[in-house]
Amino acid sequence: MKKIATIPTLIGIFFLVAAVAVGLILIQGTKTFRLGAEAEAAPKDVRVTNLNATSASVSWITDTPTRGFVKYGDGQQTLNQTALDDINKLSTTHFATISALQPEKTYYFKINSEGSDFDANGIPWSIKTPPNIGQPESSAIISGKVQNSAGVAVADALVYAQIQSGSTQSSITSQEGTWLINLSLSRVSPELSSYATPTDDSLVEIFVQAGFGVASAKIRAKAANPTPTIVIGEVQDFSNLEGGDTGEIPKASLDLPQESTASSKFNVSESTPSATQTVTLESHDEGEVITTETPEFFGEGPPGTAITIIIESEPITKTIAVPTSGDWRFSVPSDLSPGSHKITISWRDVQGILRTLTRNFIVAAAEGPAFESTPSASLTPTPTPTPTPTPTSLTTPTTQTSPTPIPLPESGTLTPTIVLSIMGIGLLSLGLFIFFVLI
Repeated sequence: MKKIATIPTLIGIFFLVAAVAVGLILIQGTKTFRLGAEAEAAPKDVRVTNLNATSASVSWITDTPTRGFVKYGDGQQTLNQTALDDINKLSTTHFATISALQPEKTYYFKINSEGSDFDANGIPWSIKTPPNIGQPESSAIISGKVQNSAGVAVADALVYAQIQSGSTQSSITSQEGTWLINLSLSRVSPELSSYATPTDDSLVEIFVQAGFGVASAKIRAKAANPTPTIVIGEVQDFSNLEGGDTGEIPKASLDLPQESTASSKFNVSESTPSATQTVTLESHDEGEVITTETPEFFGEGPPGTAITIIIESEPITKTIAVPTSGDWRFSVPSDLSPGSHKITISWRDVQGILRTLTRNFIVAAAEGPAFESTPSASLTPTPTPTPTPTPTSLTTPTTQTSPTPIPLPESGTLTPTIVLSIMGIGLLSLGLFIFFVLI
């Protein structure tokens, strides 16, 4: 009788154990790769600023350029509203405005970065809006410019400003590196039930987060419009400067009568300058009464000029660039409450002088339906559903029946050896397929 060759059962067991070991290594490697990618997109230095009765700003940075947005709502499980990143491109700095909030109410939010939701150790971040205390009695504007050590303007940098006992106000730099913040909107911490009311001698602490580096500066409020150029990587002290002293080489200035406006004295003709040499607001007159809670503002300006729009009653802050047509437009992102409001438009002219334009207007309740834009109707990205990183149990206790013991096959038995070998090779192939094809 011809003897049939057999494979020792121990070889089949070896294949099975090797397949399981290789599968575990591949799975662990995949998890490490995913964790590394998520770590680079994870938000860091998360800050809530510009907090008032109806809105707040959320800013953060990431290790690599990413896109993100904020999901928020009035419950930890009802984050059904979205605030888009004002820096609408791949960036390491991010700034979003949460609007349409109610006074003295707690809200929760998560940050979505590159399709993954991030929170504060398993629970959403939370903020509580302060009471509605109307508008500040005065306006204290500070401004400046940010550049790197090579003298190049830094765009999309996060700028934070704070006075003693006041809440932090923030903004982002324009493409030219300029920024503007209204300190009069700062409230007394921690209650936030009254305005901080900065004075000329109030010490303003400024912190700049550019993603690739940071900077800080100190200056008195009277000398902070404009603030001398802030350089990334430096700690600067301008607290000894007086108002109008920029810390740079002195330049000639022309004193004009109080009722006069600054203009060039080198006129070559009697023709008046074009209207596009300055920024105008044509949509609303001083003291105008409007019947929509979401008005649109528009006007003209030199193409490419960065203008900062502040509606001080809410407040709402937005920096836009005048398009090549010379016609700019800005729609209020959230409903304005009925009553008196003020809009301030700031920009720098061709000589680098900061200009401002202010108009007061009144919002009256509309008698009938009006076309309004609301946050829920705005176009928002719908990220691909991904597992939200939440604490879950890795093992679930279940009741199982004990399987009937299977006799251990004796060495030299062909059938169990082949079965174990096939299982081992199958598991090994499946692990390789998952790693190289699906990952």
